[in-house]
Amino acid sequence: MKQQYKEYLKLNKNILLGFAASIIISAIVAQLLSGQENYLNATFTLMVDYVVYFSTFGGLFYFDNRKKYVLTTGTVDRIALRKDLIKIISSLGVGEVVYTAIRWLLQYYLLTETYQPYLASLVSQSLSTIVYMAVVNLSVKVTGLYKNDA
Repeated sequence: MKQQYKEYLKLNKNILLGFAASIIISAIVAQLLSGQENYLNATFTLMVDYVVYFSTFGGLFYFDNRKKYVLTTGTVDRIALRKDLIKIISSLGVGEVVYTAIRWLLQYYLLTETYQPYLASLVSQSLSTIVYMAVVNLSVKVTGLYKNDA
């Protein structure tokens, strides 16, 4: 299998594991905040979602790529690292804008339709994650993050 495809698989694995952790914690928080106004529930749940997701994703992404930028001399290739960080942050950033809008609006809507808070969180995050995955993978392709790893 080409190295480029392995890199995409690692990225997607990290994203999905990050979302798996955040979906569980977000559902619990949404239920705990069930007495709050719907807009507060959706907002606080989204904030917890981000903290858990980025902590999990960031740690996994670091462990998968920690040796990628080390030169044979033992020093870090700062130029390549900076270039790739800009690409990954750009790709994730585009996805996050789409994800945030869909997730918050959908959770708020489901809460106003009297869904249980945990269910509204699970449904909104699941659907938003699907769109997020598509946007991030497309953005990574467009930025050429893994194109030089043939």
